[in-house]
Amino acid sequence: STSHNDDTNKTIRNTNNNGHTDDKNKKQPSLVRMRVLVPVKRVIDYAVKVRINKSARSGAGHVELNNVKMSMNPFCEIAVEEAVRLKDKKIAEEIVAVSVGPAACKDVLRTALAMGADRAVHVSTPEDLRTDYDLQPMSVAGFLYEVALKEEPDLVLMGKQAIDGDFGQTTGMLAGMLEWPQVTFAAKIDVHDDKSCTVERETDAGTETLHIPKLPAVISCDLRLNEPRYATLPNIMKAKKKKIDVIDVDSEGTSIRMDPMIEMVEIYEPESRKGGIMVDNVDELIEKLKNEAKVI
Repeated sequence: STSHNDDTNKTIRNTNNNGHTDDKNKKQPSLVRMRVLVPVKRVIDYAVKVRINKSARSGAGHVELNNVKMSMNPFCEIAVEEAVRLKDKKIAEEIVAVSVGPAACKDVLRTALAMGADRAVHVSTPEDLRTDYDLQPMSVAGFLYEVALKEEPDLVLMGKQAIDGDFGQTTGMLAGMLEWPQVTFAAKIDVHDDKSCTVERETDAGTETLHIPKLPAVISCDLRLNEPRYATLPNIMKAKKKKIDVIDVDSEGTSIRMDPMIEMVEIYEPESRKGGIMVDNVDELIEKLKNEAKVI
Protein backbone atom coordinates (compact mmCIF):
# COMPACT_ATOMS: atom_id res chain seq x y z
CA SER A 1 0.00 0.00 0.00
CA THR A 2 1.38 3.43 -0.96
CA SER A 3 0.25 6.92 -0.05
CA HIS A 4 0.85 10.37 -1.57
CA ASN A 5 -0.17 13.70 0.00
CA ASP A 6 0.18 17.35 -0.93
CA ASP A 7 -1.70 20.61 -0.23
CA THR A 8 -4.40 20.01 -2.81
CA ASN A 9 -5.22 16.32 -2.98
CA LYS A 10 -4.84 12.95 -1.37
CA THR A 11 -4.50 9.71 -3.27
CA ILE A 12 -4.49 6.30 -1.61
CA ARG A 13 -3.86 3.20 -3.71
CA ASN A 14 -4.31 -0.36 -2.49
CA THR A 15 -2.96 -3.32 -4.40
CA ASN A 16 -5.18 -6.41 -4.22
CA ASN A 17 -4.13 -10.00 -4.54
CA ASN A 18 -4.46 -9.90 -8.31
CA GLY A 19 -2.03 -7.04 -8.57
CA HIS A 20 -4.70 -4.51 -9.61
CA THR A 21 -4.69 -1.03 -8.10
CA ASP A 22 -7.86 0.63 -6.74
CA ASP A 23 -8.03 4.44 -6.61
CA LYS A 24 -9.79 5.26 -3.34
CA ASN A 25 -10.45 8.88 -4.21
CA LYS A 26 -12.01 8.07 -7.55
CA LYS A 27 -15.24 10.08 -7.85
CA GLN A 28 -18.20 7.97 -6.80
CA PRO A 29 -21.63 8.20 -8.44
CA SER A 30 -23.97 10.75 -6.90
CA LEU A 31 -25.98 9.49 -3.94
CA VAL A 32 -28.93 11.72 -4.86
CA ARG A 33 -31.77 9.75 -6.46
CA MET A 34 -34.64 12.12 -7.13
CA ARG A 35 -38.02 12.12 -8.78
CA VAL A 36 -38.49 15.24 -10.89
CA LEU A 37 -41.94 16.53 -11.85
CA VAL A 38 -42.05 18.67 -15.00
CA PRO A 39 -45.29 20.46 -15.96
CA VAL A 40 -45.56 21.14 -19.71
CA LYS A 41 -48.07 23.22 -21.66
CA ARG A 42 -49.41 23.07 -25.22
CA VAL A 43 -49.31 26.48 -26.91
CA ILE A 44 -49.28 27.99 -30.38
CA ASP A 45 -45.87 27.33 -31.90
CA TYR A 46 -43.52 30.24 -31.28
CA ALA A 47 -42.81 30.63 -35.03
CA VAL A 48 -46.49 30.99 -35.99
CA LYS A 49 -47.95 34.42 -36.70
CA VAL A 50 -50.90 34.78 -34.33
CA ARG A 51 -54.29 35.60 -35.88
CA ILE A 52 -57.13 37.33 -34.04
CA ASN A 53 -60.77 36.41 -34.65
CA LYS A 54 -62.37 39.79 -33.91
CA SER A 55 -65.95 38.53 -34.08
CA ALA A 56 -65.51 35.84 -31.41
CA ARG A 57 -66.81 36.22 -27.86
CA SER A 58 -69.45 38.78 -28.84
CA GLY A 59 -66.88 41.06 -30.44
CA ALA A 60 -64.26 40.82 -27.68
CA GLY A 61 -62.16 38.61 -29.96
CA HIS A 62 -59.91 35.64 -29.32
CA VAL A 63 -56.72 34.11 -30.68
CA GLU A 64 -57.56 31.75 -33.54
CA LEU A 65 -56.53 28.16 -32.79
CA ASN A 66 -58.12 26.34 -35.73
CA ASN A 67 -55.62 24.99 -38.27
CA VAL A 68 -52.72 26.42 -36.27
CA LYS A 69 -49.54 24.51 -35.43
CA MET A 70 -49.31 23.80 -31.72
CA SER A 71 -46.24 22.67 -29.79
CA MET A 72 -44.70 22.55 -26.33
CA ASN A 73 -44.17 25.90 -24.64
CA PRO A 74 -40.46 26.80 -25.19
CA PHE A 75 -39.79 27.40 -21.50
CA CYS A 76 -41.32 24.00 -20.69
CA GLU A 77 -38.91 22.43 -23.19
CA ILE A 78 -36.05 23.97 -21.22
CA ALA A 79 -37.43 22.47 -18.01
CA VAL A 80 -37.68 19.01 -19.59
CA GLU A 81 -34.13 19.30 -20.93
CA GLU A 82 -32.79 20.25 -17.50
CA ALA A 83 -34.55 17.28 -15.92
CA VAL A 84 -33.06 14.94 -18.53
CA ARG A 85 -29.60 16.37 -17.88
CA LEU A 86 -30.05 15.70 -14.17
CA LYS A 87 -30.92 12.13 -15.05
CA ASP A 88 -27.86 11.86 -17.32
CA LYS A 89 -25.76 12.90 -14.31
CA LYS A 90 -27.39 10.11 -12.22
CA ILE A 91 -28.95 12.74 -9.96
CA ALA A 92 -32.54 12.24 -11.08
CA GLU A 93 -33.90 8.71 -11.07
CA GLU A 94 -37.29 9.35 -12.63
CA ILE A 95 -38.83 12.17 -14.65
CA VAL A 96 -42.61 12.58 -14.66
CA ALA A 97 -44.14 15.01 -17.17
CA VAL A 98 -47.60 16.42 -16.46
CA SER A 99 -49.94 18.56 -18.54
CA VAL A 100 -53.29 20.16 -17.69
CA GLY A 101 -55.79 20.67 -20.48
CA PRO A 102 -57.95 18.94 -23.12
CA ALA A 103 -57.08 15.70 -24.93
CA ALA A 104 -54.76 17.42 -27.43
CA CYS A 105 -52.30 18.07 -24.59
CA LYS A 106 -51.16 14.47 -24.93
CA ASP A 107 -49.11 15.66 -27.92
CA VAL A 108 -46.73 17.66 -25.73
CA LEU A 109 -46.56 14.81 -23.22
CA ARG A 110 -45.42 12.53 -26.06
CA THR A 111 -42.78 15.12 -26.91
CA ALA A 112 -41.58 15.14 -23.30
CA LEU A 113 -41.41 11.33 -23.31
CA ALA A 114 -39.42 11.42 -26.56
CA MET A 115 -36.98 13.92 -25.01
CA GLY A 116 -36.32 11.59 -22.07
CA ALA A 117 -39.16 11.70 -19.54
CA ASP A 118 -40.03 8.31 -18.02
CA ARG A 119 -43.74 8.73 -17.36
CA ALA A 120 -46.52 11.17 -18.20
CA VAL A 121 -49.69 12.29 -16.42
CA HIS A 122 -52.52 14.08 -18.23
CA VAL A 123 -55.03 16.05 -16.17
CA SER A 124 -57.90 16.05 -18.65
CA THR A 125 -60.13 19.14 -18.55
CA PRO A 126 -63.29 19.92 -20.61
CA GLU A 127 -62.64 20.28 -24.33
CA ASP A 128 -64.24 23.73 -24.51
CA LEU A 129 -61.94 25.14 -21.81
CA ARG A 130 -59.17 27.11 -23.51
CA THR A 131 -55.77 26.90 -21.84
CA ASP A 132 -54.58 30.34 -22.94
CA TYR A 133 -57.01 32.45 -20.91
CA ASP A 134 -59.88 30.28 -19.60
CA LEU A 135 -57.71 27.90 -17.55
CA GLN A 136 -55.71 30.34 -15.44
CA PRO A 137 -52.68 29.97 -13.11
CA MET A 138 -54.56 29.41 -9.86
CA SER A 139 -56.49 26.51 -11.39
CA VAL A 140 -53.39 25.00 -13.02
CA ALA A 141 -51.45 25.31 -9.76
CA GLY A 142 -54.29 23.54 -7.95
CA PHE A 143 -54.19 20.57 -10.32
CA LEU A 144 -50.37 20.41 -10.16
CA TYR A 145 -50.60 20.50 -6.37
CA GLU A 146 -52.79 17.40 -6.39
CA VAL A 147 -50.44 15.62 -8.80
CA ALA A 148 -47.43 16.58 -6.66
CA LEU A 149 -49.08 15.16 -3.53
CA LYS A 150 -49.61 11.86 -5.36
CA GLU A 151 -46.22 11.64 -7.10
CA GLU A 152 -44.16 13.00 -4.16
CA PRO A 153 -41.40 14.58 -6.30
CA ASP A 154 -38.15 15.88 -4.84
CA LEU A 155 -38.04 18.71 -7.38
CA VAL A 156 -40.53 20.48 -9.63
CA LEU A 157 -38.96 22.04 -12.73
CA MET A 158 -41.22 24.23 -14.85
CA GLY A 159 -41.03 26.98 -17.44
CA LYS A 160 -40.97 30.51 -16.08
CA GLN A 161 -44.09 31.39 -18.13
CA ALA A 162 -46.19 30.26 -21.07
CA ILE A 163 -45.93 32.26 -24.27
CA ASP A 164 -49.72 32.40 -24.74
CA GLY A 165 -51.09 33.90 -21.50
CA ASP A 166 -47.69 35.18 -20.26
CA PHE A 167 -48.95 35.10 -16.66
CA GLY A 168 -45.75 33.71 -15.09
CA GLN A 169 -47.61 33.03 -11.83
CA THR A 170 -48.03 29.25 -11.62
CA THR A 171 -44.59 28.60 -10.09
CA GLY A 172 -45.18 30.85 -7.09
CA MET A 173 -48.73 29.64 -6.55
CA LEU A 174 -47.70 25.98 -6.65
CA ALA A 175 -44.79 26.57 -4.25
CA GLY A 176 -47.16 28.40 -1.89
CA MET A 177 -49.68 25.55 -1.92
CA LEU A 178 -46.96 22.96 -1.28
CA GLU A 179 -45.20 25.21 1.25
CA TRP A 180 -41.92 24.52 -0.56
CA PRO A 181 -39.10 26.96 -1.29
CA GLN A 182 -39.05 28.36 -4.81
CA VAL A 183 -36.52 29.97 -7.13
CA THR A 184 -37.65 31.69 -10.33
CA PHE A 185 -35.86 32.47 -13.62
CA ALA A 186 -33.11 29.87 -13.12
CA ALA A 187 -30.05 30.23 -15.37
CA LYS A 188 -28.01 27.46 -13.68
CA ILE A 189 -29.00 24.63 -11.32
CA ASP A 190 -26.61 22.53 -9.22
CA VAL A 191 -28.03 19.73 -7.06
CA HIS A 192 -25.62 18.48 -4.39
CA ASP A 193 -25.23 15.06 -2.76
CA ASP A 194 -26.85 16.25 0.48
CA LYS A 195 -29.99 17.18 -1.50
CA SER A 196 -29.28 20.87 -1.22
CA CYS A 197 -29.43 22.98 -4.36
CA THR A 198 -27.66 26.08 -5.65
CA VAL A 199 -29.44 28.15 -8.28
CA GLU A 200 -28.19 31.10 -10.30
CA ARG A 201 -31.17 33.21 -11.35
CA GLU A 202 -31.76 36.04 -13.77
CA THR A 203 -32.57 39.51 -12.40
CA ASP A 204 -33.00 42.93 -13.98
CA ALA A 205 -29.54 43.88 -12.70
CA GLY A 206 -27.75 40.69 -13.77
CA THR A 207 -27.79 37.39 -11.90
CA GLU A 208 -27.87 36.30 -8.27
CA THR A 209 -27.09 32.96 -6.63
CA LEU A 210 -29.46 31.40 -4.11
CA HIS A 211 -28.99 28.29 -1.98
CA ILE A 212 -31.80 25.88 -1.07
CA PRO A 213 -30.64 24.00 2.06
CA LYS A 214 -32.87 21.00 1.43
CA LEU A 215 -35.13 19.80 -1.36
CA PRO A 216 -38.01 19.54 -2.27
CA ALA A 217 -38.41 22.82 -4.08
CA VAL A 218 -40.07 24.42 -7.10
CA ILE A 219 -37.80 26.04 -9.71
CA SER A 220 -38.80 27.90 -12.86
CA CYS A 221 -36.46 27.83 -15.86
CA ASP A 222 -35.26 30.78 -17.94
CA LEU A 223 -33.78 30.90 -21.44
CA ARG A 224 -30.10 30.79 -20.49
CA LEU A 225 -30.42 27.55 -18.51
CA ASN A 226 -29.85 25.25 -21.51
CA GLU A 227 -30.62 24.54 -25.14
CA PRO A 228 -33.24 21.78 -25.48
CA ARG A 229 -32.33 18.73 -27.54
CA TYR A 230 -34.29 17.53 -30.53
CA ALA A 231 -36.10 14.25 -29.97
CA THR A 232 -34.70 11.50 -32.19
CA LEU A 233 -37.00 9.52 -34.50
CA PRO A 234 -36.51 6.23 -32.57
CA ASN A 235 -37.42 7.98 -29.31
CA ILE A 236 -40.46 9.60 -30.94
CA MET A 237 -41.65 6.15 -32.06
CA LYS A 238 -41.05 4.69 -28.60
CA ALA A 239 -42.93 7.59 -26.98
CA LYS A 240 -46.03 6.80 -29.05
CA LYS A 241 -46.24 3.38 -27.38
CA LYS A 242 -45.79 4.61 -23.81
CA LYS A 243 -48.83 4.79 -21.57
CA ILE A 244 -50.04 8.18 -20.34
CA ASP A 245 -51.89 8.16 -17.02
CA VAL A 246 -55.10 10.19 -17.31
CA ILE A 247 -56.86 12.02 -14.49
CA ASP A 248 -60.27 12.92 -15.93
CA VAL A 249 -61.66 15.96 -14.17
CA ASP A 250 -65.15 15.42 -15.64
CA SER A 251 -65.53 11.83 -14.42
CA GLU A 252 -63.53 11.99 -11.21
CA GLY A 253 -64.69 15.44 -10.15
CA THR A 254 -62.63 18.18 -8.55
CA SER A 255 -62.94 20.90 -5.95
CA ILE A 256 -60.59 23.13 -7.93
CA ARG A 257 -62.19 26.21 -9.42
CA MET A 258 -61.81 26.21 -13.21
CA ASP A 259 -63.76 29.29 -14.25
CA PRO A 260 -61.57 32.32 -15.01
CA MET A 261 -60.76 34.62 -12.09
CA ILE A 262 -59.49 37.30 -14.47
CA GLU A 263 -61.79 38.52 -17.23
CA MET A 264 -60.21 38.96 -20.66
CA VAL A 265 -61.97 42.15 -21.77
CA GLU A 266 -60.64 42.45 -25.31
CA ILE A 267 -58.05 40.88 -27.56
CA TYR A 268 -56.78 42.85 -30.55
CA GLU A 269 -53.76 43.08 -32.80
CA PRO A 270 -51.28 45.91 -32.16
CA GLU A 271 -51.08 48.68 -34.73
CA SER A 272 -48.65 47.93 -37.53
CA ARG A 273 -45.44 49.91 -37.35
CA LYS A 274 -44.99 52.77 -39.77
CA GLY A 275 -41.99 52.81 -42.07
CA GLY A 276 -38.92 54.80 -41.07
CA ILE A 277 -37.66 57.93 -42.79
CA MET A 278 -34.23 59.33 -43.55
CA VAL A 279 -33.18 62.75 -42.23
CA ASP A 280 -30.45 64.99 -43.59
CA ASN A 281 -28.94 66.20 -40.33
CA VAL A 282 -29.12 66.10 -36.53
CA ASP A 283 -31.21 69.26 -36.29
CA GLU A 284 -33.92 67.74 -38.47
CA LEU A 285 -33.82 64.52 -36.40
CA ILE A 286 -34.30 66.44 -33.15
CA GLU A 287 -37.11 68.48 -34.67
CA LYS A 288 -39.02 65.36 -35.77
CA LEU A 289 -38.47 63.59 -32.46
CA LYS A 290 -39.77 66.65 -30.64
CA ASN A 291 -42.69 67.74 -32.80
CA GLU A 292 -43.82 64.61 -34.64
CA ALA A 293 -42.89 61.65 -32.45
CA LYS A 294 -43.16 63.78 -29.28
CA VAL A 295 -40.63 61.65 -27.41
CA ILE A 296 -38.40 64.53 -26.29
